[in-house]
Amino acid sequence: MTATPASRLPHRPDWAGRNYTLLTAAAVATGLGGNGALIASAFAVLDAGGDSGDVGLVAASRTLPLVLFLLIGGAISDRVPRHHVMVAANALSCVSQAAFAVLVLTGDPHLWQMMLLTALGGTGQAFFGPAAEGMLMSTVSGEQAGRAFAVFRMAMQGASLGGAALGGALVAAVGPGWVLAIDAAAFAIAGALRSFLDVSHIPPRALGGGMLADLRDGWREFIGRSWLWSIVVAFSIANAVVGAADAVYGPLVARDSLGGAGPWGLALAAFGAGTVAGALLMTRWKPRRLLLAGMLGIFPLALPSAALAVPVPIGVLFAVMFVAGTTVEIFGVSWMTALHQEIPEDKLSRISAYDWFGSIALMPLAAAAAGPTESAFGRTAALWGCAALVTVVTGAVLCVPEVRNLRRRGGMSDAKGTPGAVGGAVDDAGRSVEGLG
Repeated sequence: MTATPASRLPHRPDWAGRNYTLLTAAAVATGLGGNGALIASAFAVLDAGGDSGDVGLVAASRTLPLVLFLLIGGAISDRVPRHHVMVAANALSCVSQAAFAVLVLTGDPHLWQMMLLTALGGTGQAFFGPAAEGMLMSTVSGEQAGRAFAVFRMAMQGASLGGAALGGALVAAVGPGWVLAIDAAAFAIAGALRSFLDVSHIPPRALGGGMLADLRDGWREFIGRSWLWSIVVAFSIANAVVGAADAVYGPLVARDSLGGAGPWGLALAAFGAGTVAGALLMTRWKPRRLLLAGMLGIFPLALPSAALAVPVPIGVLFAVMFVAGTTVEIFGVSWMTALHQEIPEDKLSRISAYDWFGSIALMPLAAAAAGPTESAFGRTAALWGCAALVTVVTGAVLCVPEVRNLRRRGGMSDAKGTPGAVGGAVDDAGRSVEGLG
Protein backbone atom coordinates (compact mmCIF):
# COMPACT_ATOMS: atom_id res chain seq x y z
CA MET A 1 0.00 0.00 0.00
CA THR A 2 1.39 3.37 -0.97
CA ALA A 3 1.64 5.92 1.83
CA THR A 4 -0.38 9.07 1.38
CA PRO A 5 1.87 12.13 0.93
CA ALA A 6 1.75 14.47 3.89
CA SER A 7 0.65 17.30 1.65
CA ARG A 8 -2.47 15.32 0.73
CA LEU A 9 -3.49 14.30 4.24
CA PRO A 10 -6.89 15.64 5.29
CA HIS A 11 -6.59 18.72 7.45
CA ARG A 12 -8.91 20.88 9.47
CA PRO A 13 -9.97 24.22 8.01
CA ASP A 14 -8.36 27.31 9.50
CA TRP A 15 -11.40 28.16 11.62
CA ALA A 16 -11.51 24.70 13.26
CA GLY A 17 -8.77 25.20 15.85
CA ARG A 18 -8.02 23.25 19.01
CA ASN A 19 -10.69 24.91 21.18
CA TYR A 20 -13.31 24.58 18.46
CA THR A 21 -12.53 20.87 18.08
CA LEU A 22 -12.69 20.24 21.83
CA LEU A 23 -15.97 22.15 22.15
CA THR A 24 -17.49 20.25 19.26
CA ALA A 25 -16.41 16.85 20.60
CA ALA A 26 -17.81 17.68 24.06
CA ALA A 27 -21.11 18.87 22.56
CA VAL A 28 -21.41 15.60 20.64
CA ALA A 29 -20.91 13.62 23.86
CA THR A 30 -23.59 15.51 25.79
CA GLY A 31 -25.90 15.53 22.76
CA LEU A 32 -25.79 11.74 22.60
CA GLY A 33 -26.55 11.38 26.30
CA GLY A 34 -28.84 14.31 26.97
CA ASN A 35 -31.52 13.70 24.37
CA GLY A 36 -32.05 10.15 25.49
CA ALA A 37 -32.22 11.38 29.07
CA LEU A 38 -35.08 13.76 28.23
CA ILE A 39 -37.14 10.80 27.10
CA ALA A 40 -35.94 8.67 30.00
CA SER A 41 -36.91 11.20 32.66
CA ALA A 42 -40.47 11.49 31.32
CA PHE A 43 -40.95 7.72 31.20
CA ALA A 44 -39.31 7.30 34.62
CA VAL A 45 -42.09 9.46 36.04
CA LEU A 46 -44.77 7.55 34.13
CA ASP A 47 -43.30 4.17 35.15
CA ALA A 48 -43.41 5.30 38.78
CA GLY A 49 -47.16 5.85 38.46
CA GLY A 50 -47.11 9.56 37.63
CA ASP A 51 -49.47 11.35 35.27
CA SER A 52 -49.15 14.31 32.91
CA GLY A 53 -49.10 16.75 35.82
CA ASP A 54 -46.18 14.90 37.43
CA VAL A 55 -44.24 14.85 34.15
CA GLY A 56 -44.82 18.58 33.91
CA LEU A 57 -43.61 19.18 37.46
CA VAL A 58 -40.36 17.31 36.81
CA ALA A 59 -39.84 19.27 33.58
CA ALA A 60 -40.53 22.50 35.46
CA SER A 61 -38.00 21.49 38.12
CA ARG A 62 -35.28 21.64 35.48
CA THR A 63 -36.25 24.99 34.00
CA LEU A 64 -36.98 26.85 37.25
CA PRO A 65 -33.30 26.90 38.38
CA LEU A 66 -32.40 28.07 34.88
CA VAL A 67 -34.62 31.10 35.37
CA LEU A 68 -33.25 31.75 38.86
CA PHE A 69 -29.53 31.40 38.15
CA LEU A 70 -28.99 32.23 34.48
CA LEU A 71 -28.18 35.92 34.96
CA ILE A 72 -25.73 35.11 37.74
CA GLY A 73 -24.16 32.47 35.52
CA GLY A 74 -23.77 34.96 32.68
CA ALA A 75 -22.13 37.58 34.89
CA ILE A 76 -19.74 35.05 36.40
CA SER A 77 -18.82 33.69 32.98
CA ASP A 78 -17.76 37.17 31.84
CA ARG A 79 -15.62 37.60 34.97
CA VAL A 80 -13.74 34.29 35.31
CA PRO A 81 -12.34 31.82 32.73
CA ARG A 82 -15.36 30.38 30.98
CA HIS A 83 -13.98 26.86 30.75
CA HIS A 84 -13.76 26.66 34.56
CA VAL A 85 -17.48 27.43 34.76
CA MET A 86 -18.26 24.87 32.06
CA VAL A 87 -16.32 22.05 33.74
CA ALA A 88 -17.87 22.73 37.16
CA ALA A 89 -21.35 22.76 35.63
CA ASN A 90 -20.69 19.48 33.82
CA ALA A 91 -19.55 17.92 37.11
CA LEU A 92 -22.77 18.95 38.84
CA SER A 93 -24.89 17.59 35.98
CA CYS A 94 -22.92 14.32 36.03
CA VAL A 95 -23.53 13.83 39.75
CA SER A 96 -27.24 14.69 39.56
CA GLN A 97 -27.92 12.38 36.61
CA ALA A 98 -25.93 9.55 38.20
CA ALA A 99 -27.99 9.87 41.39
CA PHE A 100 -31.21 9.96 39.34
CA ALA A 101 -30.11 6.78 37.53
CA VAL A 102 -29.33 4.97 40.78
CA LEU A 103 -32.68 6.06 42.22
CA VAL A 104 -34.59 4.65 39.24
CA LEU A 105 -32.54 1.46 38.98
CA THR A 106 -32.59 0.50 42.64
CA GLY A 107 -35.94 1.46 44.00
CA ASP A 108 -39.27 3.19 43.78
CA PRO A 109 -38.44 6.84 43.09
CA HIS A 110 -40.60 9.48 44.68
CA LEU A 111 -41.71 12.54 42.78
CA TRP A 112 -39.90 14.99 45.09
CA GLN A 113 -36.63 13.08 44.64
CA MET A 114 -36.88 13.22 40.85
CA MET A 115 -37.74 16.91 41.01
CA LEU A 116 -34.77 17.68 43.28
CA LEU A 117 -32.22 15.85 41.12
CA THR A 118 -33.63 17.37 37.96
CA ALA A 119 -33.37 20.80 39.58
CA LEU A 120 -29.66 20.21 40.29
CA GLY A 121 -29.12 19.45 36.61
CA GLY A 122 -30.96 22.64 35.69
CA THR A 123 -28.73 24.63 38.04
CA GLY A 124 -25.66 23.28 36.27
CA GLN A 125 -27.15 24.23 32.91
CA ALA A 126 -27.82 27.79 34.15
CA PHE A 127 -24.09 28.32 34.62
CA PHE A 128 -22.99 26.21 31.67
CA GLY A 129 -25.13 27.77 28.93
CA PRO A 130 -23.85 31.38 28.98
CA ALA A 131 -20.25 30.25 29.48
CA ALA A 132 -20.44 27.76 26.61
CA GLU A 133 -21.99 30.20 24.15
CA GLY A 134 -19.46 32.89 24.99
CA MET A 135 -16.61 30.38 24.71
CA LEU A 136 -17.74 29.11 21.32
CA MET A 137 -18.13 32.58 19.87
CA SER A 138 -14.68 33.61 21.09
CA THR A 139 -13.06 30.69 19.23
CA VAL A 140 -14.01 31.79 15.70
CA SER A 141 -13.63 35.00 13.74
CA GLY A 142 -13.75 36.40 10.24
CA GLU A 143 -15.96 35.57 7.28
CA GLN A 144 -16.10 31.86 8.13
CA ALA A 145 -17.84 32.40 11.50
CA GLY A 146 -21.23 31.47 10.08
CA ARG A 147 -19.88 28.28 8.55
CA ALA A 148 -18.10 27.38 11.80
CA PHE A 149 -21.34 27.80 13.76
CA ALA A 150 -23.22 25.73 11.18
CA VAL A 151 -20.71 22.86 11.34
CA PHE A 152 -20.73 22.95 15.15
CA ARG A 153 -24.51 22.83 15.23
CA MET A 154 -24.56 20.08 12.59
CA ALA A 155 -22.31 17.93 14.78
CA MET A 156 -24.33 18.75 17.89
CA GLN A 157 -27.67 18.11 16.20
CA GLY A 158 -26.39 14.90 14.64
CA ALA A 159 -25.52 13.69 18.12
CA SER A 160 -28.96 14.77 19.31
CA LEU A 161 -30.53 12.76 16.51
CA GLY A 162 -28.63 9.64 17.46
CA GLY A 163 -29.22 10.24 21.16
CA ALA A 164 -32.97 10.60 20.76
CA ALA A 165 -33.33 7.51 18.58
CA LEU A 166 -31.03 5.40 20.75
CA GLY A 167 -32.53 6.78 23.95
CA GLY A 168 -36.07 5.94 22.94
CA ALA A 169 -35.03 2.42 21.93
CA LEU A 170 -33.07 1.88 25.15
CA VAL A 171 -35.90 3.16 27.33
CA ALA A 172 -38.18 0.62 25.66
CA ALA A 173 -35.58 -2.18 25.87
CA VAL A 174 -33.83 -1.77 29.23
CA GLY A 175 -35.73 1.00 31.03
CA PRO A 176 -35.06 4.67 31.75
CA GLY A 177 -32.52 4.15 34.54
CA TRP A 178 -29.74 2.94 32.24
CA VAL A 179 -30.34 5.81 29.82
CA LEU A 180 -29.91 8.27 32.69
CA ALA A 181 -26.65 6.51 33.64
CA ILE A 182 -25.38 6.93 30.07
CA ASP A 183 -26.14 10.65 30.28
CA ALA A 184 -24.12 10.92 33.50
CA ALA A 185 -21.15 9.28 31.77
CA ALA A 186 -21.51 11.67 28.82
CA PHE A 187 -21.28 14.67 31.17
CA ALA A 188 -18.09 13.20 32.68
CA ILE A 189 -16.51 12.81 29.24
CA ALA A 190 -17.55 16.30 28.17
CA GLY A 191 -16.20 17.89 31.33
CA ALA A 192 -12.85 16.16 30.82
CA LEU A 193 -12.62 17.45 27.24
CA ARG A 194 -13.53 20.99 28.24
CA SER A 195 -10.85 21.03 30.93
CA PHE A 196 -8.26 21.18 28.13
CA LEU A 197 -9.62 24.41 26.58
CA ASP A 198 -7.04 27.17 26.11
CA VAL A 199 -8.22 30.66 27.10
CA SER A 200 -4.89 32.46 26.76
CA HIS A 201 -6.15 34.29 23.65
CA ILE A 202 -8.95 36.01 25.64
CA PRO A 203 -7.86 39.31 27.23
CA PRO A 204 -8.11 39.50 31.04
CA ARG A 205 -11.45 40.87 32.21
CA ALA A 206 -11.73 44.38 33.61
CA LEU A 207 -13.88 43.44 36.58
CA GLY A 208 -15.37 46.90 37.08
CA GLY A 209 -17.75 47.65 39.91
CA GLY A 210 -19.01 44.19 40.78
CA MET A 211 -21.57 41.69 39.58
CA LEU A 212 -24.57 44.02 39.77
CA ALA A 213 -22.72 46.59 37.69
CA ASP A 214 -21.90 43.88 35.17
CA LEU A 215 -25.55 42.85 34.99
CA ARG A 216 -26.64 46.46 34.46
CA ASP A 217 -24.06 46.87 31.71
CA GLY A 218 -25.30 43.69 30.02
CA TRP A 219 -28.90 44.86 30.36
CA ARG A 220 -28.09 48.13 28.58
CA GLU A 221 -26.52 46.17 25.71
CA PHE A 222 -29.56 43.89 25.59
CA ILE A 223 -32.37 46.45 25.78
CA GLY A 224 -30.65 48.82 23.37
CA ARG A 225 -31.07 46.42 20.44
CA SER A 226 -34.69 46.00 19.40
CA TRP A 227 -33.93 43.00 17.19
CA LEU A 228 -32.43 41.23 20.20
CA TRP A 229 -35.04 41.79 22.88
CA SER A 230 -38.03 41.40 20.53
CA ILE A 231 -36.89 37.95 19.40
CA VAL A 232 -36.17 36.90 22.98
CA VAL A 233 -39.66 38.01 24.06
CA ALA A 234 -41.20 36.04 21.19
CA PHE A 235 -39.24 32.95 22.13
CA SER A 236 -40.25 33.25 25.77
CA ILE A 237 -43.73 32.30 24.57
CA ALA A 238 -42.80 29.95 21.72
CA ASN A 239 -40.29 27.97 23.77
CA ALA A 240 -42.75 27.64 26.64
CA VAL A 241 -45.52 26.10 24.57
CA VAL A 242 -43.22 23.96 22.40
CA GLY A 243 -41.43 22.76 25.53
CA ALA A 244 -44.74 21.77 27.12
CA ALA A 245 -45.82 19.97 23.97
CA ASP A 246 -42.54 18.03 23.70
CA ALA A 247 -41.97 17.27 27.37
CA VAL A 248 -45.54 16.54 28.49
CA TYR A 249 -48.02 16.03 25.66
CA GLY A 250 -45.67 14.28 23.23
CA PRO A 251 -44.89 11.30 25.52
CA LEU A 252 -48.58 10.98 26.40
CA VAL A 253 -49.69 10.99 22.74
CA ALA A 254 -46.92 8.48 22.03
CA ARG A 255 -48.11 6.22 24.83
CA ASP A 256 -51.78 6.40 23.82
CA SER A 257 -51.62 6.55 20.01
CA LEU A 258 -48.13 5.99 18.58
CA GLY A 259 -46.81 2.89 20.34
CA GLY A 260 -44.81 4.24 23.27
CA ALA A 261 -41.29 5.51 23.89
CA GLY A 262 -39.66 3.94 20.82
CA PRO A 263 -41.73 5.77 18.16
CA TRP A 264 -41.59 9.02 20.13
CA GLY A 265 -37.82 8.75 20.27
CA LEU A 266 -37.75 8.25 16.50
CA ALA A 267 -39.99 11.29 16.03
CA LEU A 268 -37.55 13.39 18.06
CA ALA A 269 -34.76 11.86 15.99
CA ALA A 270 -36.55 13.01 12.82
CA PHE A 271 -36.50 16.55 14.21
CA GLY A 272 -32.80 16.06 14.89
CA ALA A 273 -32.24 14.83 11.34
CA GLY A 274 -33.94 17.99 10.10
CA THR A 275 -31.64 20.17 12.17
CA VAL A 276 -28.62 18.37 10.68
CA ALA A 277 -30.00 19.03 7.20
CA GLY A 278 -30.63 22.67 8.11
CA ALA A 279 -27.12 23.10 9.47
CA LEU A 280 -25.69 21.51 6.34
CA LEU A 281 -27.69 23.97 4.26
CA MET A 282 -26.32 26.86 6.32
CA THR A 283 -22.71 25.82 5.62
CA ARG A 284 -23.43 26.91 2.05
CA TRP A 285 -26.19 29.51 2.31
CA LYS A 286 -25.42 32.92 3.77
CA PRO A 287 -28.68 34.89 3.83
CA ARG A 288 -28.01 38.62 3.88
CA ARG A 289 -31.09 39.44 5.94
CA LEU A 290 -30.12 37.16 8.78
CA LEU A 291 -33.01 37.59 11.14
CA LEU A 292 -35.66 37.76 8.46
CA ALA A 293 -34.52 34.41 7.06
CA GLY A 294 -34.25 32.99 10.56
CA MET A 295 -37.68 34.06 11.77
CA LEU A 296 -39.40 32.84 8.61
CA GLY A 297 -37.96 29.45 9.55
CA ILE A 298 -39.81 29.50 12.87
CA PHE A 299 -43.33 29.28 11.42
CA PRO A 300 -43.02 25.50 10.77
CA LEU A 301 -42.22 25.01 14.46
CA ALA A 302 -46.00 25.12 14.96
CA LEU A 303 -46.47 21.99 12.84
CA PRO A 304 -45.41 19.29 15.36
CA SER A 305 -47.96 20.47 17.94
CA ALA A 306 -50.66 20.49 15.27
CA ALA A 307 -49.63 17.00 14.14
CA LEU A 308 -49.84 15.69 17.71
CA ALA A 309 -53.25 17.31 18.11
CA VAL A 310 -54.78 15.32 15.24
CA PRO A 311 -52.86 12.91 15.88
CA VAL A 312 -51.36 12.07 12.49
CA PRO A 313 -49.89 8.66 11.61
CA ILE A 314 -46.33 8.15 12.78
CA GLY A 315 -44.88 8.47 9.26
CA VAL A 316 -46.50 11.87 8.80
CA LEU A 317 -45.27 12.97 12.22
CA PHE A 318 -41.72 12.02 11.21
CA ALA A 319 -42.00 14.19 8.08
CA VAL A 320 -43.42 17.13 10.02
CA MET A 321 -40.69 16.90 12.64
CA PHE A 322 -38.01 16.77 9.93
CA VAL A 323 -39.31 19.92 8.23
CA ALA A 324 -39.57 21.80 11.53
CA GLY A 325 -36.04 20.79 12.48
CA THR A 326 -34.64 21.92 9.12
CA THR A 327 -36.20 25.35 9.19
CA VAL A 328 -35.55 26.05 12.86
CA GLU A 329 -31.84 25.42 12.28
CA ILE A 330 -31.81 28.24 9.73
CA PHE A 331 -32.80 30.44 12.64
CA GLY A 332 -30.23 28.84 14.95
CA VAL A 333 -27.20 29.51 12.77
CA SER A 334 -28.42 32.98 11.81
CA TRP A 335 -28.95 33.92 15.46
CA MET A 336 -25.49 32.84 16.53
CA THR A 337 -23.96 34.70 13.60
CA ALA A 338 -25.88 37.86 14.48
CA LEU A 339 -24.75 37.72 18.11
CA HIS A 340 -21.15 37.08 17.04
CA GLN A 341 -21.28 40.02 14.66
CA GLU A 342 -23.05 42.53 16.87
CA ILE A 343 -22.07 41.84 20.52
CA PRO A 344 -18.67 42.73 22.08
CA GLU A 345 -16.67 39.66 23.16
CA ASP A 346 -16.46 40.71 26.80
CA LYS A 347 -20.28 40.87 27.03
CA LEU A 348 -21.13 37.68 25.15
CA SER A 349 -21.92 35.56 28.21
CA ARG A 350 -24.10 38.26 29.82
CA ILE A 351 -26.05 38.81 26.61
CA SER A 352 -26.37 35.05 26.24
CA ALA A 353 -27.71 34.88 29.80
CA TYR A 354 -30.35 37.54 29.12
CA ASP A 355 -31.20 35.71 25.90
CA TRP A 356 -31.58 32.36 27.70
CA PHE A 357 -33.38 33.95 30.64
CA GLY A 358 -36.01 35.54 28.43
CA SER A 359 -36.31 32.48 26.23
CA ILE A 360 -37.01 30.08 29.10
CA ALA A 361 -38.67 32.36 31.65
CA LEU A 362 -42.14 30.97 30.98
CA MET A 363 -41.12 27.34 30.52
CA PRO A 364 -41.54 26.25 34.17
CA LEU A 365 -45.02 27.80 34.26
CA ALA A 366 -45.99 26.20 30.94
CA ALA A 367 -44.68 22.78 31.97
CA ALA A 368 -46.43 22.92 35.34
CA ALA A 369 -49.64 24.17 33.71
CA ALA A 370 -49.67 21.51 30.98
CA GLY A 371 -51.50 18.94 33.11
CA PRO A 372 -54.19 21.30 34.44
CA THR A 373 -54.65 22.75 30.93
CA GLU A 374 -55.21 19.26 29.54
CA SER A 375 -57.74 18.58 32.29
CA ALA A 376 -59.60 21.83 31.63
CA PHE A 377 -59.65 21.93 27.83
CA GLY A 378 -58.51 18.52 26.63
CA ARG A 379 -55.19 17.48 25.15
CA THR A 380 -56.23 18.21 21.57
CA ALA A 381 -57.28 21.79 22.30
CA ALA A 382 -54.10 22.39 24.31
CA LEU A 383 -51.93 21.23 21.41
CA TRP A 384 -53.82 23.39 18.89
CA GLY A 385 -53.31 26.31 21.26
CA CYS A 386 -49.55 25.64 21.25
CA ALA A 387 -49.48 25.71 17.45
CA ALA A 388 -51.49 28.94 17.31
CA LEU A 389 -49.29 30.77 19.80
CA VAL A 390 -46.09 29.89 17.91
CA THR A 391 -47.62 31.25 14.70
CA VAL A 392 -48.86 34.49 16.29
CA VAL A 393 -45.66 35.45 18.11
CA THR A 394 -43.50 34.67 15.08
CA GLY A 395 -45.63 36.92 12.91
CA ALA A 396 -45.53 39.67 15.54
CA VAL A 397 -41.73 39.79 15.77
CA LEU A 398 -41.47 40.14 11.99
CA CYS A 399 -43.19 43.52 12.39
CA VAL A 400 -40.01 44.89 14.04
CA PRO A 401 -37.99 46.76 11.38
CA GLU A 402 -34.56 45.80 12.76
CA VAL A 403 -35.51 42.12 12.64
CA ARG A 404 -36.37 42.41 8.96
CA ASN A 405 -33.40 44.61 8.06
CA LEU A 406 -30.37 43.45 10.07
CA ARG A 407 -27.77 42.57 7.48
CA ARG A 408 -24.73 40.37 7.37
CA ARG A 409 -21.60 42.42 7.08
CA GLY A 410 -19.21 41.28 4.40
CA GLY A 411 -15.75 40.34 5.63
CA MET A 412 -16.66 40.09 9.32
CA SER A 413 -13.53 40.74 11.30
CA ASP A 414 -12.64 40.00 14.87
CA ALA A 415 -13.06 43.64 15.78
CA LYS A 416 -15.85 42.90 18.18
CA GLY A 417 -18.10 45.54 19.55
CA THR A 418 -18.70 47.63 16.44
CA PRO A 419 -22.45 47.62 15.84
CA GLY A 420 -23.51 46.22 12.51
CA ALA A 421 -25.51 48.13 9.98
CA VAL A 422 -29.20 47.98 10.73
CA GLY A 423 -32.28 49.13 8.89
CA GLY A 424 -31.76 51.82 6.28
CA ALA A 425 -28.08 52.20 7.14
CA VAL A 426 -27.19 49.18 5.09
CA ASP A 427 -27.46 47.98 1.50
CA ASP A 428 -29.91 45.16 0.89
CA ALA A 429 -29.62 42.09 3.11
CA GLY A 430 -29.40 40.60 6.66
CA ARG A 431 -29.74 37.55 9.01
CA SER A 432 -30.34 36.10 12.66
CA VAL A 433 -30.60 33.13 15.17
CA GLU A 434 -29.95 31.33 18.49
CA GLY A 435 -30.82 27.82 19.35
CA LEU A 436 -34.21 27.81 20.94
CA GLY A 437 -33.14 28.98 24.31
